[in-house]
Amino acid sequence: MKRIVPLVLATLLLGACASAPTLYQPAAGPQAVGFSEYRIEPGRYRITFRGGSGAPPEQVADFALLRAADLALADGYDWFRVSDRFIRQAGPDNSPRLSIGTGGGSFGHSSSFGVGVGTSFNLGGGPALSQTLEVLMGKGAKPAGADIYDAREVRRSVGARV
Repeated sequence: MKRIVPLVLATLLLGACASAPTLYQPAAGPQAVGFSEYRIEPGRYRITFRGGSGAPPEQVADFALLRAADLALADGYDWFRVSDRFIRQAGPDNSPRLSIGTGGGSFGHSSSFGVGVGTSFNLGGGPALSQTLEVLMGKGAKPAGADIYDAREVRRSVGARV
């Protein structure tokens, strides 16, 4: 029994270090892994994909493009142009912390004084990467340009890796 308790504690501690895997899915909340979008006007969206800690930047970028393609196709568009991109790396501060506390007390004819020292480490995982795209969608033949994507091709090529 005495050997099981440290093993269980170690397992729980390692489980707390794990982060959510990066999956192509709607985000369950503002800081959750997944995609979210905001419709600015018909045919124009702001799309954000937030990866879990350790997600490769290429995967986060691909999933943001995939969401843009899915929205374009769902709304009846053929292509989309990325008019703006924002990449943000955010996450917990993993630096150790040290705190010192003092206290004292008096109890009738006795008094005492104490000093305490504490440390803490963030076990929440590494930074998370998110990419936000502002996209403008269009119908018909795809115009020329480096930031213009064929929605069906993005769905086919990036969607095959999901």
